[in-house]
Amino acid sequence: MIDPPDPVHRGSPEPPEAGSPARLPVPAGLGRLLVLATVFVCAACGLVYELEMVALASYLTGDSVTQASVVLSVMVFAMGIGSLLAKRLRCRAAVGFGALEAVLALVGGFSAMALYACYAWFGQSRSVLVAFSLAMGMLIGAEVPLLMTLIQRVRRQDAGGAVADLFAADYVGALVGGLAFPFLLLPGLGQISGALLTGSVNAVAGGGLVLWLFRSDLSVRARWALIAANVLVLALLAAGTVLVPPFERAARDAVYGSAARVAVRTGIQEVVITGGTDPDAADPDTTRRAGTADQHLDRAGRHGAAGPAPDSAKNGAGAGGPLGLYLDGRLRAGAEDDHPYHEGLVHPAMAGGPHRRVLVLGGGDGLAAREVLRYPGVTAVTVVELDPDLARLARTDPGLSALNGHALDDPRVRVVTGDVFEWLRQGGAAARNGGPYDVVIADLPDPGSTASTKLYSQEFYGLASRALARGGRLAVHAGEPTSRPRTFWTVDATVRAAGLSTAPYRIPGRTVPRTPPRTGAPERSCGTGHPTGHRRACGWGFLLAAHRTPA
Repeated sequence: MIDPPDPVHRGSPEPPEAGSPARLPVPAGLGRLLVLATVFVCAACGLVYELEMVALASYLTGDSVTQASVVLSVMVFAMGIGSLLAKRLRCRAAVGFGALEAVLALVGGFSAMALYACYAWFGQSRSVLVAFSLAMGMLIGAEVPLLMTLIQRVRRQDAGGAVADLFAADYVGALVGGLAFPFLLLPGLGQISGALLTGSVNAVAGGGLVLWLFRSDLSVRARWALIAANVLVLALLAAGTVLVPPFERAARDAVYGSAARVAVRTGIQEVVITGGTDPDAADPDTTRRAGTADQHLDRAGRHGAAGPAPDSAKNGAGAGGPLGLYLDGRLRAGAEDDHPYHEGLVHPAMAGGPHRRVLVLGGGDGLAAREVLRYPGVTAVTVVELDPDLARLARTDPGLSALNGHALDDPRVRVVTGDVFEWLRQGGAAARNGGPYDVVIADLPDPGSTASTKLYSQEFYGLASRALARGGRLAVHAGEPTSRPRTFWTVDATVRAAGLSTAPYRIPGRTVPRTPPRTGAPERSCGTGHPTGHRRACGWGFLLAAHRTPA
């Protein structure tokens, strides 16, 4: 009698580990729970890496929508590639997963430091951003097939149930990581230190699972190789954490030069002040109060790549030269072009009629308020600023307070902390504290940036018009009409759509350097980015708006 031939298996063979349960040091139920807990931790770490890349790229180059689209789309694509490549590792899922997590911890942990270093010293971040997004996406995508194999090694179950458990843990972990990033890691550690800590957690979770729970699946050589790899990764991450403060100081000096004397990260933005004071001539009491403010700001939270003020800021070195105020890397005010800008923004509105009560939207640096207070008829000025620490610096920093003429210390000035859009929508203080305003000055971020979109919307101008008294005037910075005419005339059309009549005008500026070294992001001046040290003729476009006169 002829025996029938053995069935032929087509396709890839089933991994040897999948057919037999693993020998675990704990009961299968607890082992399965530990695997799902590792899925939870790895998912949280993976989302932190993604958010950290989006946040840092947005800070370095602006346009958060574009940066988020690039990072997320590239990472999702790379995750698919990683999942396909991981099929070859299923036969050795334990050692493959352990090695994968060690590499991911190293790449993800140092991603923020590497991206900021390339930006600071080479002026390049986009290609590095894409490279890290690809690498981390492939590593994160490769986790799922390996974890699926490990779950089945603990206890066999139907594929649908295993996938449901795996993705449930993955999605809940992503939720925790997404909430931990803005509310815990950024305020407490900053982007660079937060990424390094996340990498350490990632390495401990992945290595611990494999080296303990699945140790019977490892050969002696593989076990010692994973131990050595994880110890090396943790040592590198620890060394990177120790080097974060000097790295941040060196990178900041590369971006802003040695004149950066104040560099703090508030709860809203990074504030850097360059030059502007002579330490030998500064008033001792003012200098002492400025130091107190800086210490408070350092404790307030260090988001992003910002860190403690450099040593030169504390001893006064490098303080020479004209003052420059940078918010998130963009020039907000400079001693060389401050007066033409703020005079052009403020004086046409102030000289056009009554100006007893004035509202300044933004302007936490106090420079617009300085121009407003030149008019003796002013009795009350309300400054609505989102960042209270910027307003505090405007009062206490010797260079900035001298530039704004100590305007925020004037008894007629009241500083309100809040989002200007929400403040206007809630009626502000107009109805409760003296009625509407004769003049509204919109001293806001550049209209070309994504973050400021709502501050140049029809809804915003409609709310601002409600705060105007009869015959009141609204002054708006609308970009440069020559180099960015589309932006300028879009703002003009938006103001008119809100029911206001407009009078466009342009103020020529002097020839000034646009940005600090390595900073190519747009600020509120005209034109597009230029290389380091490039100087160009600058000007500003404004709109003077008022309620339409009935025909």
